[in-house]
Amino acid sequence: MAHLTHITLPTFGKAEQQPAIPNDIYQHRMAKLTALLQKHQLDVALVYADREHFANLQYLTGFDPRFEEALFLIDQTGQKLLLAGNECMGYLPDPALGITVEMFQELSLLGQPRGASRPLRHIFSEFGIATGKRIGCIGWKYFAQNMGQDLIEGGAQAIEIPAYLVDLLRNLSGSPANVVNATALLMNPVDGLRIFNEAEQIALCEYASTRTSEAILALLKALQIGACESALERHLAGDGLPLSCHHMISFGEKARRGLSSPSQNQAKLGDPFSTAFGLTGALTCRAGAIATNADDLPEHTRHFYPALAHNYFDVVTTWYEHIRIGASGGQVFAAVEQKRDATLYDFAVNPGHYLHLDEWVHSPFFADSNIILQSGVLLQMDIIPISRGPFCYINAEDGALLADAALREQLCAQHPAMWARMQARRRFMHKTLGIQLHESVLPLSNIPAWLPPYALDLSQAMKK
Repeated sequence: MAHLTHITLPTFGKAEQQPAIPNDIYQHRMAKLTALLQKHQLDVALVYADREHFANLQYLTGFDPRFEEALFLIDQTGQKLLLAGNECMGYLPDPALGITVEMFQELSLLGQPRGASRPLRHIFSEFGIATGKRIGCIGWKYFAQNMGQDLIEGGAQAIEIPAYLVDLLRNLSGSPANVVNATALLMNPVDGLRIFNEAEQIALCEYASTRTSEAILALLKALQIGACESALERHLAGDGLPLSCHHMISFGEKARRGLSSPSQNQAKLGDPFSTAFGLTGALTCRAGAIATNADDLPEHTRHFYPALAHNYFDVVTTWYEHIRIGASGGQVFAAVEQKRDATLYDFAVNPGHYLHLDEWVHSPFFADSNIILQSGVLLQMDIIPISRGPFCYINAEDGALLADAALREQLCAQHPAMWARMQARRRFMHKTLGIQLHESVLPLSNIPAWLPPYALDLSQAMKK
């Protein structure tokens, strides 16, 4: 059972130089997508991206559109075309990737020039989209049956990218049936391409995780009575990595709106708090009470909150001890559900999910899930408790990698400093926190499972 005790959080270190994804990785990813087009009898894939939904395009090409939208076409032969707007023409993938680039100005912001582009119909036709061709649209979401029924009508023809694109593709291909949602090729939780991570991608995500976790730690160290949310935001520094989500800091009643951005709200004794920081490849969240102990809490939460915090950490411990290569998502879900005290709180969403450039790719963790956890996946411990009693909050969100013996050997050989940090985090979780990790579990955060429920006394944290 969880208990509160004195915990010394070690300094795990971090890489000073941001790891890079080499071009051969992008070439290999595009080749894998081409092979999937052949397997699924799709002639062309069209990948749509914008500032919010960038991850599939960046995964394939290293390019994330900024201010604008972008389109990437690739066919069974490996022919590649990127369409970008006015401003992104100065911000393009490495030419060595062999991607043809054309400016299509309707991807630009309103009011900008439109006079230097060809009609989209001509561009698509020249690429080979014609009657009888099958096109797979890749956006950011696909639609599956829920409890045996379709909440969105259309089946495979239900497509979330802009209608003007889908309408044109249907017209050129001769039938709506020829244009399908193919986002699952990259994002499905069983064998989607982005579920699995190369050593180079893992190194970049670990780099990001050290930044998000140390930033949250710095913020917590600066948190005191009277501190302003917006003033604390300066601690959320990512060393130049792009954000995967907006900054989140909330005190008191505002913490009910957990996704809120920082405001002029000031910390008061006994308040709940929540803060989260996400960069491409990582997100860290901590939530708890602005207090030194339970005596500082309002009377109506003084006894409820400690019970919630202790059971929550039991659930977190259970999650970490059950994730491993070969386990099913349903097994992990059942274990944490059994440990959850249902009189205290509910889970807001799935107890964990896949992590990548975007914070949430998909989740294998749901009731009766038979999805097997595999080597190379990045998992987020994202268990969000919703109180069934008085409002209070706690969270300890971090990322971890699952790696088989071959991948562990590769990481050790190619990234020895990162490997040493991962092993040090494992020892901390085992020897100090009492969490028994399977050998395939490699923590990414520099505050791995460290959970101080009372933010004004960071020397006290939860232990199994």
